[in-house]
Amino acid sequence: IAKVHPTEIILNDLDFIEKLKNIATVSNIYINENFDNNYLDAEILKEYFSEAYLQRLNFDDNGLIKSSLSILLNYIYNTQKQVTSNINSINIYNSQEYMVLDMFTRNNLELTATIRGNSKKGSLLHVLDKTSTAMGGRMLRKYVEEPLVNKNRIEKRLNVIEELKEDFMLREDLIDILKNVYDIERICGKIAFEKVTPKEMIHLKNSIEKLPKLKDTINLSSAQILKNYINNMDDLNDIYSLIDSSILEEPSITIKDGNIIKSEFNDELNSLRDISKNGAFMIKEIENREKEKTGVKSLKIGFNKVFGYYIEITKANLANAKIDDSYVRKQTLSNAERYITSELKEIEDKILNAEDKIKSLEYEIFVEIRNNIYDNIDRIQSVAKIIANVDVFVSLATVAYINNYVKPRINEQNKLDIKNGRHPVVESIVGEENFVPNDTYLNQGENIINIITGPNMAGKSTYMRQTAVIALMAHIGSFVPAEYANIPILDRIFTRVGASDDLAQGQSTFMVEMTEVSQILKNATDKSLVILDEIGRGTSTYDGISLAWSIVEYIQANIKCKTLFATHYHELVELEDEFSDVKNYSVAVKENNDGIVFLRKIIEGGADKSYGIYVAELAKLPEKVIYRSREILKDLEKNHIQQDLSSNKILTGEDTREAKYSDKANDSINDKLKLDYDKLTEELERKNDEYNLNIGRLKSEINKLKRENKELKKGKNEDEVAVTQITFDNIHDDELTKEIKNLDILNMTPLDAMNALYKLQLKVKK
Repeated sequence: IAKVHPTEIILNDLDFIEKLKNIATVSNIYINENFDNNYLDAEILKEYFSEAYLQRLNFDDNGLIKSSLSILLNYIYNTQKQVTSNINSINIYNSQEYMVLDMFTRNNLELTATIRGNSKKGSLLHVLDKTSTAMGGRMLRKYVEEPLVNKNRIEKRLNVIEELKEDFMLREDLIDILKNVYDIERICGKIAFEKVTPKEMIHLKNSIEKLPKLKDTINLSSAQILKNYINNMDDLNDIYSLIDSSILEEPSITIKDGNIIKSEFNDELNSLRDISKNGAFMIKEIENREKEKTGVKSLKIGFNKVFGYYIEITKANLANAKIDDSYVRKQTLSNAERYITSELKEIEDKILNAEDKIKSLEYEIFVEIRNNIYDNIDRIQSVAKIIANVDVFVSLATVAYINNYVKPRINEQNKLDIKNGRHPVVESIVGEENFVPNDTYLNQGENIINIITGPNMAGKSTYMRQTAVIALMAHIGSFVPAEYANIPILDRIFTRVGASDDLAQGQSTFMVEMTEVSQILKNATDKSLVILDEIGRGTSTYDGISLAWSIVEYIQANIKCKTLFATHYHELVELEDEFSDVKNYSVAVKENNDGIVFLRKIIEGGADKSYGIYVAELAKLPEKVIYRSREILKDLEKNHIQQDLSSNKILTGEDTREAKYSDKANDSINDKLKLDYDKLTEELERKNDEYNLNIGRLKSEINKLKRENKELKKGKNEDEVAVTQITFDNIHDDELTKEIKNLDILNMTPLDAMNALYKLQLKVKK
């Protein structure tokens, strides 16, 4: 559904309808659940396809396909009231031939439309689309939406594009030809539905006229693969000749207004046109002949709507007029008599009815021509498909040439290696010279998971997206924005980027995040590429760290898919010490007197700072908020509860020992998660400040501390009381002190320490 994005779904399965309703509502898809299957024509397939063709498809092995096709064709027939011959083949979509992309990945990577605004501009498709025809534009969209997973098919496309990229003149010549080709596919559809106009027939003829030139241009080039591709293309000479000999170059817009068919194409039409054009001359000729015959020089032929054409002779000349029996008196006037003759009535009939007869005859001829072309529609559609593909090849070659893309290598060894990769969309906006390129290396057995840390707005998400987009571009057969790229055959690309509530389905931000991650963990394989951005930020710090850590471990131990994992949880950098195939990377930051500069460069090693307040400053938060946040941060850093535990190991506890992961994963947590108490509390407060900062709440806490401080220092002047953080010196020998003294610090796990701190914090707040 995400790939096809239909406007309507025909369905009568009530259970399935309920499952689809939420998706349909969000995606603006109409679910038609009123189509009555009891009135289906079971034999309708035979009206579209031959018995031999249906037997080759062997639908008996898959009744669902046959039933679905029957329902679809019945629906089309019931709405269009005719059998449409432009449906002349059945293509079975084999999911094994194409990369699977779910709705989230398509949206997150902005393949055909932007997330904000749902606009083509700003999407990957917009960057790649230099097509010259409407058919090519649709075919390119299909390429982007259906990446290949067959190495040979991918490389065939790449080789064609390489030929075109290296031949500038060939590209330009083909563009000049293609831009004069009309939308043949749409014209075929209109022919099938009997909606085609005479003008569109001329468009079809003019498009067919370009075919010989298209073939000659390619055949005269050195593009051997492209030559082979168009070698058997039908010239459609008979279709061209039929339209050229029959339809006027500038016909009427509609088929019932006349002025469509050339006179010389049909003898009867030619005669009628002659009568219509020369009617007045023919009447004048009869008038002159009757003057000679009757001897009345004043005889004249007139016309009115009651009698039509008539011969008028004045009464003064009537006595001497030589009138025979062919004259039939029709009307007597005070000074004249009016007559008709059989010859005059015959000419009158031809003149008066010629226009109507011409229009009727032209319509009949046009329908006959349309039906003739209709019978050859499969030939025309085959040519349209070839033209569309050539247009896509030229477009991708043009984009590769203009943007300095390179031909990627395709491997089946599960190795992804990109040197100086760039995001094609961002680069198109800022320019190649202003975009900072980055490397990506993921290889089975060496490093399958890259943990990426660094401040927000530093470029982590762009970097991860560009890796996914480059991999996808290679699979559609496109050159890629990089200095070098070696891309493995991927079965799927997953992305979990960004966070938003799904109000239509009643899901919170965190629920949406976990649902998407669940789908990834269930469906990813070792041939998948997974992009995970800030997993766990939708919940508390402790829960978030635990989930993020566990997810990385699960991927490393059970799936082994190529993964880029961006996180603000710096604790995850410890995973590199435990697993040889997990590597740490971060975004380079340069600090100076004026602040910091995000260098946008991915470097080895984890980040040690988050620069949250600086990012808030860049976001133009009020100066008072920024200044106050710095004060609070300094106060929190200086006045944390101090307890030196730096020399003690902290194990993970019983829950971790029972985790169903590999022994190595358990060992990593048990042996390496060594945090001193100082660092633990500092990290807790810093993360709380960075991601859950609530100015009102902090202000309330500080005011509370002021009040408590006043109570501890009774008797002092209010102006002299300093605002201090509560410390061990302030705590009397009460129940809280005893509880702290009784903590078994040496044997506490990080989770135990966090829970203890949390309980103490709750008691202090009471």
